[in-house]
Amino acid sequence: MSSEQEDIVDEVEGEEAEEVTDLSNSDVCTKYKEAANIVNLGLEGLVTQCVPGAKILDLCEFGHSVMEAQANKLYTKKVAGKTIDRGVAFPVCISVNDVVCNHSPLPTEETEPLKDGDIVKIDLGCHIDGYITVAAHTLVVGDPPKDDELSNVAVAAYNAMLVAAASITAGKTNKDVTAAIERVAKGYNVTPISSVRMHQMKRYVLDGVKEVALKEPTPDDMEEEKVPDCTFEQAEVYAVDVAMSTGDGKARPTELRTTVFKRNVEKQYLLKVKASRQVLAEVDKKYPTLPFTLRHLSDLRTARLGINECIAHGLLTPYPSLHEYSGKVAHFKCTVLLLPSGTARITGLNLPSYFSTETKPDEETQKILDEIAASEAKKAAKKAAKKAAKKNKK
Repeated sequence: MSSEQEDIVDEVEGEEAEEVTDLSNSDVCTKYKEAANIVNLGLEGLVTQCVPGAKILDLCEFGHSVMEAQANKLYTKKVAGKTIDRGVAFPVCISVNDVVCNHSPLPTEETEPLKDGDIVKIDLGCHIDGYITVAAHTLVVGDPPKDDELSNVAVAAYNAMLVAAASITAGKTNKDVTAAIERVAKGYNVTPISSVRMHQMKRYVLDGVKEVALKEPTPDDMEEEKVPDCTFEQAEVYAVDVAMSTGDGKARPTELRTTVFKRNVEKQYLLKVKASRQVLAEVDKKYPTLPFTLRHLSDLRTARLGINECIAHGLLTPYPSLHEYSGKVAHFKCTVLLLPSGTARITGLNLPSYFSTETKPDEETQKILDEIAASEAKKAAKKAAKKAAKKNKK
């Protein structure tokens, strides 16, 4: 039994037991899976919308609207007089070409529309009652040109995500997963982006204490802090986040304005500027724990005026747009649940078929990929049989 499970107390003399908020509670599992369905639906819709001429701002708002609308259809009955909280858990970000992640522009700072050949990375998240699922996907706009270099890094990143997800099981450590990712990257001769991390997720917590690095820091990466060792436990949830580059893998913030932030609930400070106080008050009311974009605050002008003081005093944590200028980038992310039956990957789309490479993974990686493919084929056959049986009954 994990320490979290031990903390759950039984009813004593009429006192209610503490609420069980991990996967040992079947209702929690259901909420994660409902949130995952919404994330996958939003991702599928965005993929169809990424066409030449599409505006990034419109795509971000489209994905946001889809997730909000779908979430609002669920759990409509009030509990203890309150409607269950649900909706967007991470703002839709559309990052193009050298931008790795976290780009969600303001209306006044719209970049040029998408064009044929653009490499698009989509990132988003949804929650039901604070139970968060996330996903990221990479695609090429229009008729994809033959690009062996891009295909190679996309296949590498996607396979690394699959292998990492399969490696996150109870009893294994974050070092095991990092080693598996580095092995995949080496096989395809690409570089993991060191600033990207995987995180445990809990209720209303996107970036939990347990982390997984994509690569071990080298003497050249001393700006990257070493991730503390940790061991995975059953009933935990993780965001499996993989970004890889054909270049040096060093992604840094540059000229694009940071628009995605998260309230740092551990920090308090008496702000001096009125606009800053207004921004913080709205964030505390509307986005007390989960990331948001400035675009969705009520007064964008006030938000832009007040945001810097909030950041300066650690009240808000910024998610800067990261750029990797030295090579081509692919980004994939999924959510995994550590269930008694094994690790379940519940978000993410299949790798686009136009990403293919002649490079073969190492023997150990190929074995894991074969096992994943066999398991998925078995599940698909079982689902098809159940569907056919149901149809025959009618």
